[in-house]
Amino acid sequence: MHDEHHDAPAPPEVRTGPADGHGHTAHGHGPAPAGHSHTANGSARALLIAFALNAAFLVVEVAGGLAFGSLALLADAAHMLTDVAALALAIAAQRMARRPATERHTYGFRRVEVLAAQANAAVLLVVSIWIVYESIGRLRSPGTVDGAGMLVVAGLGLVVNVGSAAVLVRSHDRTLNVRGALLHLASDAAGSLAAIVAALLILAFGWERADPIASLVVTALIVVGAFSLLRQTYHVLLEGTPRGINPTEIEQALDAEVDVTAVHHLHVWNLASDEVALSAHVVLEGEPSLHWAQERGDQLKAVLAERFGILHATLELECHPCEPAPADGSHVPAVRPHDH
Repeated sequence: MHDEHHDAPAPPEVRTGPADGHGHTAHGHGPAPAGHSHTANGSARALLIAFALNAAFLVVEVAGGLAFGSLALLADAAHMLTDVAALALAIAAQRMARRPATERHTYGFRRVEVLAAQANAAVLLVVSIWIVYESIGRLRSPGTVDGAGMLVVAGLGLVVNVGSAAVLVRSHDRTLNVRGALLHLASDAAGSLAAIVAALLILAFGWERADPIASLVVTALIVVGAFSLLRQTYHVLLEGTPRGINPTEIEQALDAEVDVTAVHHLHVWNLASDEVALSAHVVLEGEPSLHWAQERGDQLKAVLAERFGILHATLELECHPCEPAPADGSHVPAVRPHDH
């Protein structure tokens, strides 16, 4: 941009960057969301509590499954083992995500929680294959199952899983990492509930095939949830548009601002599952000074934060579109200008 004064009244002078050119980058992280640190600390405590409860009950459920001959309990114990591993992974990922950025990792390690969620979903799918295999074998030749003992252990498991899930929900953490841990707990709670139903059927009618059937029902629920979580993690890793964000609406909102003549090269993606980033080229009217352009960029970033919750924005401010001219010499507009 040329260092000339804009026709509008000159705004208060702000700190300048490099000497004027044809463009200026306005970059901002924005203020941290209110309560963000409190939420992170709360979810860390919640994950530790859930980990301790599930690790303790895992021993009880394995012993009960072996003692009472219940595949449903052993399947649920195998799933609970993945719960314990998932919670440990979630705790490790959360701690790593808090590490500061480095020269090699300039965005920090926030995306580690997405990788942890992806690993949790993959483990759930592997465990599901084992449960299906064992359930089919039990359907062909049902074993003897102690319905009363199975009922007691499954009931305790349901209490532990529902309690652990409630602790995580109250932490108000909605990252994919914590959602992955919640999926483990919710599907395990469903497993305990199915085991309770199977135990009641065995006690009431002596129908021992209820045990493997309950395992298959739970497995179907696990697979659906795991694929959903995998799809979300891949969307973040492929830098797809975040859920609930419409790039066209953002472009129109910026384009409608005073002194903005066009917006192009707009990209929105997730740095982590709960942190949205944006970059865009914004063409300003006339040939404003660098001082004025920087202040206008700050105002546009405030619009992004207030209306769309985007706190990490990089805006390339221009006085004319930066698209190269077509090779044949014809003029093809690169942006959609409008009149104010």
